[in-house]
Amino acid sequence: MTVYRMPAEWEPHERTWMAWPSPNPTFTNDEELAEARAAWASVARAVRRFEPVTMVHGPGQGASARELLGPDVELVERELDDAWMRDIGPTFVKDRAGRLAAVDWTFNGWGGQEWARWEHDAKIAGHVADLTGVAVLSSTLVNEGGAIHVDGEGTVLLTDTVQLGVGRNPDWTREQVEAEIHARLGTTKAIWLPHGLSGDYGTYGTQGHVDIVAAFARPGVVVVHSQRNPAHPDHARSLEYVEILRGQTDARGRRLEVVEIPAPTVLKDEDGDWVDHSYINHYLCNGGVVLCAFDDPNDELAAGIFRRLFPDRTVTLVDARTIFAGGGGIHCITQQQPRAGVR
Repeated sequence: MTVYRMPAEWEPHERTWMAWPSPNPTFTNDEELAEARAAWASVARAVRRFEPVTMVHGPGQGASARELLGPDVELVERELDDAWMRDIGPTFVKDRAGRLAAVDWTFNGWGGQEWARWEHDAKIAGHVADLTGVAVLSSTLVNEGGAIHVDGEGTVLLTDTVQLGVGRNPDWTREQVEAEIHARLGTTKAIWLPHGLSGDYGTYGTQGHVDIVAAFARPGVVVVHSQRNPAHPDHARSLEYVEILRGQTDARGRRLEVVEIPAPTVLKDEDGDWVDHSYINHYLCNGGVVLCAFDDPNDELAAGIFRRLFPDRTVTLVDARTIFAGGGGIHCITQQQPRAGVR
């Protein structure tokens, strides 16, 4: 039996995969679509400074993509419903010889949400695997790439309201979920958080993705969202996350070091809804950290923490407010393809 392992995000990449925004329920009018494309392009250009980027776009959307992305981003045409490559793309893993394979989770529009369409997005993981020439490892678990985070050494972060949510896997037990996750990712220990950030349960939310809450910075070290303002409902949640994570050891028995990343100061959006703006939803690429920015006083504070955590990487701030308005962040729209070979 072939044993696979999901490399940590900080391990070397071959490239980054993204998906180009096209008309769909997430972007309700031409103005919102144009703003989304500009935001996606800003992220793609930032990542391209460090590694190749391939952008999947829908039929007839190549010209708009090329205009904003420039000549250095590779374009590939496939049918798309939405633009969240972290969730619709494959989760790449490697065997002991360093050969890549692609886990194709079952995708159902983040728990079958009313507005979501996924006829085409459910096939994107297979398309990307085909384009990279790697084997597909199909899973019957309803899951998304933003719902997992690994340290590359056997530990995975999960949330109750995603993998065990009624819209995704209502008939699965915790033990069954863990067994499938471990079999696909090569992990041996799952650390469960009870829920995501409060704003992630709105119209376009994921119902609790972990990659906006907590992420490994290196083995034994996890960054966690810290909402310092008691007026925000995530204040209590942040305290809960920190308490849980500080009480955990990883797959190799190390007590976790928890680094709290202060949330942006803005609490609500223009409609008066609580925001889930978070610096945790960053993306590590070869030699770089692409970090969410919000035109907020805490942007530079967060950047300083990440510079200390990743002294050998260049931290690039990219405005992520438009992306968050659509239901995610920079990590949500990127998906790494690890470099083949034994590390």
